[in-house]
Amino acid sequence: MTTATKETLGFQAEVKQLLQLMIHSLYSNREIFLRELISNASDACDKLRFEALHNGSLFESDPDLGIRVSFDRTARTLTIADNGIGMSREEVVSNLGTIAKSGTREFFQALTGDQQKDAHLIGQFGVGFYSSFIVADRVTVVTRRAGLAADQGVRWESEGAGEFTLEMIDKPARGTEITLHLKEGQDDLLSGWKLREIIRRYSDHIVQPIVMKKEEWQDGEQVTTGEDETVNQASALWARPKSEISDEQYKEFYKHVGHDFDDPLAWLHARVEGRQDYTQLLYIPSHAPFDLWDRQQRHGVKLYVRRVFIMDDAEQLLPVYLRFVRGVVDSNDLPLNVSREILQESKDIEAIRAGCTKKVLGLLEDMAENRKEDYAKFWQAFGRVLKEGVGEDPANRERIAGLLRFASTHADTQEESVSLADYIGRMKEGQDRIYTVSADSFTAAKNSPHLEIFRKKGIEVLLLSERVDEWVLGNLAEFDGKPLASVAKGGLDLGKLEDEAEKQAQEAQAGEFKELVGKMQASLGERVKEVRVTHRLTDSPACLVADEHDLGGNLARLLKAAGQKVPDSKPILEINPGHPVVQRLKHEETRFDDWSAVLFDQALLAEGGQLEDPAAFVRRVNALMLEMGSR
Repeated sequence: MTTATKETLGFQAEVKQLLQLMIHSLYSNREIFLRELISNASDACDKLRFEALHNGSLFESDPDLGIRVSFDRTARTLTIADNGIGMSREEVVSNLGTIAKSGTREFFQALTGDQQKDAHLIGQFGVGFYSSFIVADRVTVVTRRAGLAADQGVRWESEGAGEFTLEMIDKPARGTEITLHLKEGQDDLLSGWKLREIIRRYSDHIVQPIVMKKEEWQDGEQVTTGEDETVNQASALWARPKSEISDEQYKEFYKHVGHDFDDPLAWLHARVEGRQDYTQLLYIPSHAPFDLWDRQQRHGVKLYVRRVFIMDDAEQLLPVYLRFVRGVVDSNDLPLNVSREILQESKDIEAIRAGCTKKVLGLLEDMAENRKEDYAKFWQAFGRVLKEGVGEDPANRERIAGLLRFASTHADTQEESVSLADYIGRMKEGQDRIYTVSADSFTAAKNSPHLEIFRKKGIEVLLLSERVDEWVLGNLAEFDGKPLASVAKGGLDLGKLEDEAEKQAQEAQAGEFKELVGKMQASLGERVKEVRVTHRLTDSPACLVADEHDLGGNLARLLKAAGQKVPDSKPILEINPGHPVVQRLKHEETRFDDWSAVLFDQALLAEGGQLEDPAAFVRRVNALMLEMGSR
């Protein structure tokens, strides 16, 4: 017999905050608490089935897994019980007292105090068990982990304030029972009809049978009988023919498998037969999870083998750049005792991964073509992640490139809506390149001096300001036969976009300013690789460009910020022969070195660089202004 005393423990600070949100939340749909608890119970059954593959004794002579929902009108309680894996004392404290989820701090920082907006955020975060407190003012959990002795049962109880109680108890049967002591005003949940309606709406797809006591009308009132009945269909949704599944059922299954409150943007359901035999039901969420940018966090789909759950987050089934996809893959060929290590080396998995990737990219292509508003939502949520695929998946590089969206000088807005195909469709006659400029912010890219000649001639340039864009440029040399070219690298050759008169004028200017160029190069010394006359500027006096095969300034800064060693390369200073400052320099004698240095430093600042000696720059500018003012 267990004689342990009751302990009182405090919740993690974030849990306290979340519980307050639950208790005071104006949820438009309070019924989701039942979906969440049944979903957790289903996961517990799946986990037991998987662990029992290696240890059959965990079934404890009770191999038929299921979920039971019951209520007591007199006590005003609602109970959800399962005979799944259960929890040990340590697991109870960990799972019900803390949120071990990356992105927790960011989630709470994002809360606004606006109940409607916060309810949406809570839905994104996924609250599972804590949603019980939407309808209950006290929750009791009784559980025992499969394989532990009967006296290792645990009772957890809380009123949703700052603490919970914990005590060891005897529990002969494994699994978990959650009893909700309902708040005032929630009595409609003490109705078998109401509970059945909620279960069929939200949890019909759950694989395990959800049972309730049958109810019959006797003498004008509904009476609970001793007979069990299964309320849900209790079959794998993905195994049914598509023609038998409604959109609503697809959406509810997503909310279960994706632990999400919102509908998905799109989904695909396909049976693949041939060398590999598997079924895939994959979803594109409508928003990004909080841990999307944690590449160490396991993201993936659920793997089943012949309807038997094997693992959550089987990341080997999809490449990392598709880590936002949720859903199920059910294989008929893999062994039931498959492990993550086996998955990493399996040829079967490689084939499934390639097939799933192809299908997801096809789904995105269809959305981009036929549901442009939905694709814009997708891009806003997951565009930066998809860009990673340009470097990570050479086999699908061209398809991924076709799905990319950018800001450009065409609209001059921050909205990333321009595809590479759109750009090519608008190219000027004689234009043979896709022009890009990259900077550390949209404003810096939009106002880059390198764009001046392109704006003058009406040539569109893609404006890149995300860190991942440099990764894209490094791995995407061309698209549809058109090379991508940075407007801030190498000499500017507009080819057929310039007429012969312009080229002759440029050559004449280069000759006219040859002496000045040599003098500036001597003055700037080791700071530059070269000084030369440019025709890419119309308003600015000078700009910096990288040599054709050197790292661009923005990429070099990103690598330095990441602590990586950057090859030592010097920029090229290009001067605008038509600018008054450059014209003045031709005749400057006493302050030539100061003017040259200021021009270089201005060009460095304009492209987002940092000055090595800001104080010297300020002194020079002040001295030059005072001198000009005294004339």
